[in-house]
Amino acid sequence: MDAVNDASSALPAIHLVDGSLYVFRAWHSMPDEFFDVDGHPVNAVHGYARFLCELLEHAQPEHIAVAFDASLTSSFRNAIYPAYKANRELPPPDLERQFVQCRAITEALGVHLMIDHSFEADDLIGSTVWQLRALGWRSVIVSADKDFGQLLGEHDEQWDYARGLRWGPAGVYDKLGVHPHQVADYLALCGDSVDNIPGVPGIGAKTAAALLGHFGSLDSVLERIDEVPFLRLRGAASCAAKLREHAEQARLCRRLTRIALDAPGASTVQTLQRRSSAPEQLDALCVQLGFGAFTRSRLRALLR
Repeated sequence: MDAVNDASSALPAIHLVDGSLYVFRAWHSMPDEFFDVDGHPVNAVHGYARFLCELLEHAQPEHIAVAFDASLTSSFRNAIYPAYKANRELPPPDLERQFVQCRAITEALGVHLMIDHSFEADDLIGSTVWQLRALGWRSVIVSADKDFGQLLGEHDEQWDYARGLRWGPAGVYDKLGVHPHQVADYLALCGDSVDNIPGVPGIGAKTAAALLGHFGSLDSVLERIDEVPFLRLRGAASCAAKLREHAEQARLCRRLTRIALDAPGASTVQTLQRRSSAPEQLDALCVQLGFGAFTRSRLRALLR
């Protein structure tokens, strides 16, 4: 993966965390042996709190936000394409409750929280990246999600925290074979099974990357379909036929894969500055969640 260059490191950074990803990871990885004072499971909360503690201790960010998805069914993408993410099971009530508690922990530590019922966490992060880039700030997106590759500008980076991997724009090309500005088009062509986005049937990742490498964009591919059969590409004629048949579906998919840049993200640097927090609020949460003495002292040490 490409390292962040000296010019990028000299710019002030904002850390933008894909909170839902780390709650789901904790839910699946933590044992079912943690309960709050009311007897409800809190394994995901314990795992998420550990992750957030480690991130704050290690990165010591002055400006940070955590974005959460409000729902799997309420974003503008569901209105465009009802099957969007329909392959995923809705979180059970025990996990829904823990999402609320994870958001409470986030705010109790003085970290800015972003959530919206019409836009997903990706959109909130994307809009924040876009707005603060214009103010001279670079972004560190804490997530393993490949969709975020489309947001990376010259000085930005993505950080897969669990694997300890970081990459900038060149790393997107290393991983997917396309440049950041082509990622949404790439996913529109080859689809994304994680989000139930079909793409163009029969076009895989390598073909999608090859098409974009030659034509530059999805629009150009569709405008110049007549040239596709002459490419040095296995099954080029068949590929052209599929593109003709599913051109509108590809355009629809791009509306799903493109991260929105007009969502209500953070528009000022001040919004993202770590805030002072009341220790009483954190202490009450720790009691409610059944945190042990070590976790409590660790969280307390992070208060401003």
